[in-house]
Amino acid sequence: MSGSNLCKWTISYFWAAIMWLLAAEVLMVGGFGFPNAGLMSADTLVIVHMVCIGWLSLAMCGALFQFVPVLVARPLYAERWTLPALVLLSAGLMALLAGFLALGGRISPWLSLLPVGAILLIAGFALVVGDVGMTLWQARPLAGPARFVSVGLVSICATVTFGVMFSLVLSGRATGLLLTNMLDAVPVHAIAGLGGWLTFTAMGVTYRLLAMFMLAPDADVSLGRRAWLAGAASLAIAVIGGIFALLVAGGLNLVLSLAAVSGAASLAFYGHDVRGLYRTRRRRALELNTHMVVWSFASLAAAAFLGGALAATGSFARHVGAFVFLAVFGWLSGLVLANLYKIVPFLTWLEAYGPVLGKVPTPRVQDLVAERRASRWFVLFFIASWAATAMLLVEAPAGFRVAVAAMMIATLGIAQELIRARQLAEVAEALRLPTGVSAPWLLASRN
Repeated sequence: MSGSNLCKWTISYFWAAIMWLLAAEVLMVGGFGFPNAGLMSADTLVIVHMVCIGWLSLAMCGALFQFVPVLVARPLYAERWTLPALVLLSAGLMALLAGFLALGGRISPWLSLLPVGAILLIAGFALVVGDVGMTLWQARPLAGPARFVSVGLVSICATVTFGVMFSLVLSGRATGLLLTNMLDAVPVHAIAGLGGWLTFTAMGVTYRLLAMFMLAPDADVSLGRRAWLAGAASLAIAVIGGIFALLVAGGLNLVLSLAAVSGAASLAFYGHDVRGLYRTRRRRALELNTHMVVWSFASLAAAAFLGGALAATGSFARHVGAFVFLAVFGWLSGLVLANLYKIVPFLTWLEAYGPVLGKVPTPRVQDLVAERRASRWFVLFFIASWAATAMLLVEAPAGFRVAVAAMMIATLGIAQELIRARQLAEVAEALRLPTGVSAPWLLASRN
C-alpha cells in the first residue's frame, strides 16, 4: 500500500461511526431503551439501529473500502461512490430513527419516515455492495478472506430486505397476512445482520489484518476454509430455512437450533485458525491492538458459552438482551475499536510519510501512538462491557447504566487517542513534518 492507495473517505466513515457509538451510549446511560423498555419497543429499536448501522456498519464499510483492494490486489471498483454511500446511509439512518421515535409517540406521528429511511438505506448499501462486490467479482477466483466478505455482502442484502418489509408493516404502508407474519422473522433479520454481515465479514477481514500486522504466514489456501464452510452453512440454514419455516407457518426453533450448531462449529474453526496465526507470527512483541483483539475473542467465546448455557437452562428468551449486548459490545465493538487503533495510525502514517519514504527520516507507525496511555481506555471498555452484561443478567438497570457510563468514558478516551494520531501529536518534533510532508486532515484523507 502507498499513499495513492488510500480511500479518501475511509477516515470519515470511522469518525461518523464513533459519533454514533457515543450517541447510543449517552442514550443508554440516560435510561433510554432496554432494559428500561422492552426489547421490541421503539426506544430499543432506536438504540439497536444506532449501534448496528451507525456504529458497526459504517465502520465496517470504511474498512472494506480500504482493505478489500488489499485482499484481492485490485483497486476499488468506484471510489467515487464512497462519499454518496456515506451520505445516503447517514440520512437513511436518521430518517429511520425518526420513524421509530414517531412509532413510540416521542415525536409527531410521521410513520412514513420508516419507509423513507429504508429506501435511503437501500440506496446507500446498494452503493457499498456494488462497489465492494464488483471489486471482488473482477478478482475471481477469490482467496479465503475475500470469500468471507462476499458472504457478508449477501447477508447485508438479506438484512436490508427484511428491514424494508418491517418498515412497510410498522408504518401501515403494507398489510396482509403474509407480510404481517414476516414480523416473526426478526430473529432471522438479526442473524443475517449481526451474524452474517458484521461477524462473518469481520472474521474475513481479521484473517488478513492479523496476518499483516503480526507478520504471520497466511498463504495456506486452506486457512479459514472450514470456518467459511460451516459459517456459510449456518447463515443459509438460518435465512433460507427461516423464510421457508415462516412461509409454511412452522416454528423457527428447529431452524435456529441447527444454525446455532453450525455457527458454533464455524467459530471454533475460526478460533483455531486465529490461534495458529498468533503462534506462527514473526513479530514476537505484540502491539496494543493485537492484545486487545485477544480480549474481543475472549468476549466472543464468553458470548458463545453464555448463549449455550442460557439455551440449556431454558432461559435464553429471558436473557437474550444480555447475550446480544455481550456479542455486540464485548465482541464486535471491542474488535472494531482494537482494529481502529491500528488502522487509523497506519493510514495516517501512509498518508503523511508514504510519499517521502526513503527520502527523509520518518517515524514508525508505532511512533504515532502512546500505547501505555491508550491501554487504560481499552481495559476500561472491556471490563465495563462485561460488567454491563452481568447487570443485565441479574436485572439491575441502575448498575447497567453505571457500567455503560464507564464504556462511554472509555470510548471518549479511545477517540481522543485516534485524534492525537491524526494530528501526529505523539511524533517527535524533529520527525513530525519534514520537507514534503503535510499534516493530515482530521476527518478525511488528502489523497
